[in-house]
Amino acid sequence: MHALEVKHLKKRFDGITAVDDVSFTVPEGSIFGLIGRNGAGKTTILRMIMNIFLPDDGEVLVRGNLAGNEFREHTGYLPEERGLYKKLKVLETILFFAELKNKRGKEVEQLAVDYLKRFELYDRKNSKLEDLSKGNQQKVQFISTIIHDPEFIVLDEPFSGLDPLNTNLLREIILDLKKRGKVIIFSTHLMDFAERMCDTITMVDKGKVILSGNLNSIKADFAQRTVKLNYGGSIDFLHGNEFIESVTDFGQSATLKVKDDKYIKEVLRILVEKNVDIYSFVSNEITLHEIFVALAGEEQDGINGKGGAHV
Repeated sequence: MHALEVKHLKKRFDGITAVDDVSFTVPEGSIFGLIGRNGAGKTTILRMIMNIFLPDDGEVLVRGNLAGNEFREHTGYLPEERGLYKKLKVLETILFFAELKNKRGKEVEQLAVDYLKRFELYDRKNSKLEDLSKGNQQKVQFISTIIHDPEFIVLDEPFSGLDPLNTNLLREIILDLKKRGKVIIFSTHLMDFAERMCDTITMVDKGKVILSGNLNSIKADFAQRTVKLNYGGSIDFLHGNEFIESVTDFGQSATLKVKDDKYIKEVLRILVEKNVDIYSFVSNEITLHEIFVALAGEEQDGINGKGGAHV
């Protein structure tokens, strides 16, 4: 049985279909990534999972039963739009969110202090939220999301506003939560984070699922007949070569698709023969970003693993 199953979700706003027959499953004790470009429908899908939006069609099952209020009680949800009370102090905010989930007492307070220390916020525990940077507010919101020790953790663009060091810290905590058996569902446009963290993914574009499944299996399937090359010189002679299906050339690096795996060695031979400087030559490897571009068309801002507007 799956931890969570989304079946044929549909949602329309003012006659526009935002989510169109979306289905996927989330295994127990795993990290699941819902990924896609701006306006793909990720936030709407998460809001239907959380019962904030009611679907026009379809259903969400939690361990075989329809998701309801009980699911929300056992879930920590970090929304895309942050919902903090700016006049409250940091520690009292975290304890307030814990109490909303019926968690209170010295043990919870100590856990909050531990998280604040881990995020290097303990010295700001009595500061008002309005006096914190956007990144520090994001850290407080994340702690508030997990302070009640939920079974399910749903995060909408959790890395938004964080610097690289705090992004890595958040990633470590998410991985720790997975080790404790939590089910983590997060949306992101940052393909490199999804690639490093997720066990399974669902890729959406224009409200539709374009790819779904185990990440390692997906990459293995798409990587077949692929060569990734870092080079110096010119590889213009590869265009139109009888062995090669496609060439995506970035000037100093390129991704090639050969017509059969047996031609990979032939490509290397030709490059050497043409005196191309080869800095790296890797076969049967592909990134999640490259898979997305292949499936969804031309690259757009925010789908490059380096930032951009969130969805």
